[in-house]
Amino acid sequence: VQLQAFGGGLVQAGGSLRLSCADAGGTFTTYDMGWFRQAPGKEREFVAAISWSGGSTYYADSVKGRSTIWRDGAKNTVNLQMNRLKPEDTAVYYCGALWSGDVTRAKDYKYWGQGTPVTVSS
Repeated sequence: VQLQAFGGGLVQAGGSLRLSCADAGGTFTTYDMGWFRQAPGKEREFVAAISWSGGSTYYADSVKGRSTIWRDGAKNTVNLQMNRLKPEDTAVYYCGALWSGDVTRAKDYKYWGQGTPVTVSS
């Protein structure tokens, strides 16, 4: 598994971004996948996750209702659409592949991408 996250950038508050995570190895279809974020001086925190089948999704309360995670089988990506962005969403966003454990717990993830920065200006 070789994860690559992309799609971050600078956006004004209230705007939207779509983050994507691709697997150069092409094998992450058997993994539950998650998005986490880490702001400067803070721990990595859970944002959203999706089961390997795409049948189950999970969201942090902080993004629930304004974010959607899904798997695109044709493009072999896991995507996170974030709407109504807030300055507190500013962080580096990481995608990860979970082998087993709790989808909301970063330490249970086996593989990580390099991170893509998101900056939301007020």
